[in-house]
Amino acid sequence: MQKLLLLGDEAIAQGAIDAGMSGIYAYPGTPSTEITEYVQHSKEAKQKGIRCSWSTNEKTAMEAALGMSYAGKRTMVCMKHVGLNVAADPFINSSITGANGGIIVVSADDPSMHSSQNEQDSRFFGQFAMIPILEPANQQEAYDMVGYGFNMSEKYKVPVLMRITTRMAHSRAGVARGQIKSQNEMSLPSDLRQFVLLPAIARRRYKLLLNNQVFFEKESEDSSFNQYIDGADKKMGIITTGIAFNYLIENFSDRVVGFPVLKIGQYPLPRKLIEKLFNECQEVLILEEGYPLVEEMLKGYLANGIKIKGRLDGTVPRDGELNPNLVAVALGMKDTIGADVPELVVGRPPALCSGCPHIDSYLALNEALATLAPGRVFSDIGCYTLGALKPFEAINSCVDMGASIPMAKGAADAGLVPAVAVIGDSTFTHSGITGLIDAVKDNSPITVLILDNGTTGMTGGQESSAQGRIEDLCKAVGVEEDHIHILKPLRKNHEENTQILIKELAYQGVSVIIPRRECIVSIDKRMREKEKARKEQLA
Repeated sequence: MQKLLLLGDEAIAQGAIDAGMSGIYAYPGTPSTEITEYVQHSKEAKQKGIRCSWSTNEKTAMEAALGMSYAGKRTMVCMKHVGLNVAADPFINSSITGANGGIIVVSADDPSMHSSQNEQDSRFFGQFAMIPILEPANQQEAYDMVGYGFNMSEKYKVPVLMRITTRMAHSRAGVARGQIKSQNEMSLPSDLRQFVLLPAIARRRYKLLLNNQVFFEKESEDSSFNQYIDGADKKMGIITTGIAFNYLIENFSDRVVGFPVLKIGQYPLPRKLIEKLFNECQEVLILEEGYPLVEEMLKGYLANGIKIKGRLDGTVPRDGELNPNLVAVALGMKDTIGADVPELVVGRPPALCSGCPHIDSYLALNEALATLAPGRVFSDIGCYTLGALKPFEAINSCVDMGASIPMAKGAADAGLVPAVAVIGDSTFTHSGITGLIDAVKDNSPITVLILDNGTTGMTGGQESSAQGRIEDLCKAVGVEEDHIHILKPLRKNHEENTQILIKELAYQGVSVIIPRRECIVSIDKRMREKEKARKEQLA
C-alpha cells in the first residue's frame, strides 16, 4: 500500500477522496482549512471531478452537502468548532432528515484558543443531534475513519460527525492508503418525502432516530476504534478519547501503561467496555481533550461509588489543551516540565503586515473619530481584528462572525451615535449582510466600513465570495447610493479618505465605506503561484 506523510487534515481529505467522495463544502477556519485546500490542490480530485470550492458560510456549506447527499453522492462538510454554531440549524435537523448518500461533518476544535474565541467541544453537538461521532487518535485513524464513517452514514442513513482538535489537524504522521472506492451513482431517496420536515414527517423520522440509538451503541461496542487495553495494576483505570491517548502513552518509554486503559474513538460511549473497567478498578481517571463530556456522563450513570477523576475535580486543568506533562501529574508521576526559560527575546504580539491596506483604513478612521468620545467602533472576525492592538487601538469589540453591524446598530439604538462597524469583505458575505438589512430597515445612524482586501486573509488567502459584489449588494439591500463610498487606502489619500469618513459619521442614517486594496500577502501568493505555473509549463 502507498504510504504518505500527511497532516491530520490532509489524512481526512485523502481518506475522503479514496472513499468515493463527490463533493466537499466548507468555509475556511483554522484548524480545519487544510482539509478543503488539500482536495483543491489534488490532481487526483480534479481528475475525479470532485467539487471543492469554498462556500459563503458554514450554514450554506452544510445545506449544500445535504443537497448532494439527497442526490445519492458521498459528501463532506468541514468547519472549525465555532463554525458549527453557524451550521447548527441544518446540522441538527439533518439528524432528522437523515442522509441518502453518506455525509461526514468534520468539526475541528481548538482547545487553548490558539485562533478562536472559545474552547467549545463539538462532541456536545453530536450528542445533542444523537448521531454517531468519530474522534481519531492519530493520522492513520483519521484516514481510516472517513471510509468507515461514510459506510456507517449510508448503512443507517444519518450524518456522522468527525471531531478533531488542533494538534491532530496540524501534526504529521505516515498514513497507509487503503482501497480506492468509486463515487456513487446519482440516486434519489427511496422516500421522496424523507427531507420534508413537516411535523407529521419529522415526528416519524425522529422516532426512527431514537430507535437507531441502540444500533449506534452496538456499533461502538464492536468498533475497532474503541479498544480495551488490559493492565496488571487495577488500582486505577484510565479512559482516554481521541488524541489524549497519545499524551498518556508518551509518559511510558515502552508504551505500556500498566493500568487498564479504555481508548475511545467512537461514540456513543461503549457502555459494556466502560462497565468492564469500572468493575475491575478502584478509581477511574478520564483524559479527554476539550470539555468533560465523558466525565459528566459517567458521574451520572456509572459511578457506583467509584471515584472518578478528571477535569471536574481538578486532577487535570479545566481549560486548555492536555499535554504529556499534565497527564504525568494526573498519574502521580514526576512533573516533567522544565525550568522556566530566561526571557532572551521580548515577546512580540501579532501585528498587521507591512503594507497591509487595513493600516491606512485605521489611520483615517482614528483621525475621523478624534473629536468624539472613544468606545464606539464594533469590529468582526478577521486579520483586521489586530486593529485592537497598539499602535491603532481602533476597535472595541470582536464577538463572532457578522456581529459588528448588529452591535453597532444596537449601540446606536441605545444612544451611542455615531456608531461604527468594521467588517471584512469575506465576513460581510458570510454573515454581515443580514445585519445591514436590519440597519437599513430602521435607518440606523451607523457607519459601516467593509474592508475589502479581495480575499479571506486570516486563513491563508482563500477566495472571497464578496469579490466584485460589495457595492451592488449594499445597494440591493437598500443603502442609498450617495452614501456608499469606495476608497483607496493609501497614505497619499489619507486626507481625502478622512474627510469622507467625517462626513458620513455625521449622517443620520446608514452609510457604507469600502476601503479597497488587495491584501499584500495575497499578491505575493498569487505571484508565486503564477511563477510556479510558468516553470511547470517550461518543464
